[in-house]
Amino acid sequence: MEYPIGTKFMSLGKTPYECTVIDVLKTYNSKNELVRIGYEAAHEFLGQIVTEHNLPAASIARGIFALEERLKKV
Repeated sequence: MEYPIGTKFMSLGKTPYECTVIDVLKTYNSKNELVRIGYEAAHEFLGQIVTEHNLPAASIARGIFALEERLKKV
């Protein structure tokens, strides 16, 4: 599944941040076959934009679930 630009999710780890997908990175081999899809995401930290590169789709899926769980608690 490909996540569109603008998808919001929670980062994983001790201090989770709400991140947004800002780009989709696709890698092709010499036969022009799609071999990998990665994502670029950003979040704000102390007034600065921090960018994460080559996130796998599984991290975003887990982050979407975490965001939904967080919203249920509020």
